Amino acid sequence: MSFQDIHKIEKSQTYLDIAFRRAAVAKVSVTGSPLYRAKEKEKEKLSIINETLASKLNIILREFPGVEKLPEFYAELLKITLDYERLRVALRDVNWANYQVRELYKIHRNRMRGCKDASEIEIVKKAFLGRVSSVMRQINQSLSFLESSRRIIMDYPPIKTGMPTVCIAGFPNVGKSTLLGKLTTSKPEIKNYAFTTKRLNLGYTTMEFGQVQFIDTPGTLARPEKMNNIEKQAFLAIKHQADVIIFIFDPTDTYPVEQQEQLLDIVKESKKPLIIYISKADIADKKKVQGFVKGYYAVTDIDSLIRRIRSELKEK
Repeated sequence: MSFQDIHKIEKSQTYLDIAFRRAAVAKVSVTGSPLYRAKEKEKEKLSIINETLASKLNIILREFPGVEKLPEFYAELLKITLDYERLRVALRDVNWANYQVRELYKIHRNRMRGCKDASEIEIVKKAFLGRVSSVMRQINQSLSFLESSRRIIMDYPPIKTGMPTVCIAGFPNVGKSTLLGKLTTSKPEIKNYAFTTKRLNLGYTTMEFGQVQFIDTPGTLARPEKMNNIEKQAFLAIKHQADVIIFIFDPTDTYPVEQQEQLLDIVKESKKPLIIYISKADIADKKKVQGFVKGYYAVTDIDSLIRRIRSELKEK
């Protein structure tokens, strides 16, 4: 799912300027008496302002995601990365403004029909412009909040929620991104220091039963009570998306084994099928590697890992 197509949300004055400018340059051709022509021209300008603002506000209401319409992963991700209650209030404000603008248009259009001279037409027009401007300015803070929320939402990972998915978990710098590159066509950027993965990296491969999605989760410490938003994304991916989890153990003393086992216990709480993969086996102590292999029924090579993944996914 992608959120890249949500339009930028402007300040209220920008929307007003666009609407007023369109009305000002509109060419309206009407026949009849001078008074009739004047009223029809101004009514058309009011209509253009109404339609322009309604269009802009409706785009916001249509494009912004509602939790009730999102897959579970995105619904929970939205709630942990945004002030969801404020988001609901902001969208409610936009809906209120949309209704108010339409009602003001109806009222002032009807009033303009009864105008008896040019001065009354001008009074009605100015009243409409003033009241519409007041309504739009009342939602300016809500529009600003929605724009800041949009920038956050645009960074959400484009996960395919209906596809068989394998999540790769483990501590930072243990080889998750390297493994993703070996298992899929993805070419993640890999650096030689911890916490290099700042978002969920995605990769895809095709197996005999169809396409499979792999998610390289951000390096996560065994401290669930203190997770930041990036770390929470990792656990959301495991909770809602994973059909199989690959947990990477690093036997090279990059992290104490006890801490890695603590994180493994947390991952096991998901009750998802789990494969243990030993990274850096070629440079680690051979006895330690064999201890992991025997103790966790772990694998150390890509071919064995792929066979295990196939076996687990076939049973889904």
